[in-house]
Amino acid sequence: MYAEEMHFIEKGQGEALILLHGNGENSSIFEKFIEVFSKKYHVIAIDTRGHGKSPMGDEEFSLYQFAEDLKGFMDFHKIEKANILGFSDGGNIAMIFASKHPERVLKLIANGANSKPSGMKTTVHIGMWLVYIIASLFAGFSKKQARIKNLYRIMLFEPKLTKEELSAITAPTLVLVGTEDMIKEKESRYIAKTIPEAELCFVLGGHFILKDNFKDYCFAVQKFLDK
Repeated sequence: MYAEEMHFIEKGQGEALILLHGNGENSSIFEKFIEVFSKKYHVIAIDTRGHGKSPMGDEEFSLYQFAEDLKGFMDFHKIEKANILGFSDGGNIAMIFASKHPERVLKLIANGANSKPSGMKTTVHIGMWLVYIIASLFAGFSKKQARIKNLYRIMLFEPKLTKEELSAITAPTLVLVGTEDMIKEKESRYIAKTIPEAELCFVLGGHFILKDNFKDYCFAVQKFLDK
C-alpha cells in the first residue's frame, strides 16, 4: 500500500490539520507554520508522491493521483475528517480531494490555487512553457531534466476542475491569495464564487505569502479556522 510509504511530519493534538505543499517542494516549507498551529491542532504535513522523502511509486504522477494518495493516507492513518490547507499545487490537490471526497473535509484552505492552467498570469505561463520545452529536449539524457519536465507538465496541463466539480465542495472554504499573486485575480474570484459560500481573502504579497508575509498569513488562516 503506497500510503504506508508516504513521508510526513506531525505535531500537536486536537483536530487534524493536513498541510499540502506546492509543486517541487516538500513538507519542510511549513516548519514555522507547524510551530504556530500545533498549539491547537494535530498538524500533519505530507510529502506528495515523488516529492521530499515520499517515493514515486508506480501510479500516475498527477494532481488527481495525489488527491487519491491523500485519501489513502487518511484511510491508513484512520483520519476520518480533517481540515486541509494546500499551498499552490497543494491547494489544487486539496480542491480536487474536497470535490471527490467532500465528506472527509472539515474546512478547506486553498492558498494560491487555480482551477485550470490558464488561471495563472500569462507571463508566468509563458515562462513555464519555455522551461518545459527545454527540459523535454534533455529529459532523455538527464534524470534532473526528466523530473523538471514532469513537474512542469503538471502545472501546464493540470488541474482541470469544472464548475460542477468546484460546486461539489461542501466544506467551508477560504480562498487565500497574495495581492500580487501569480494566479490571476479573476481566477481567484471565480473559484471563491463557484465553491458554495467560500470566502476570499487577499494578503499583501506575492505567491509565497506563506513565507514572505507569515504574520498576516497566519492571522488569516487562524481567523477562518476559528469560525
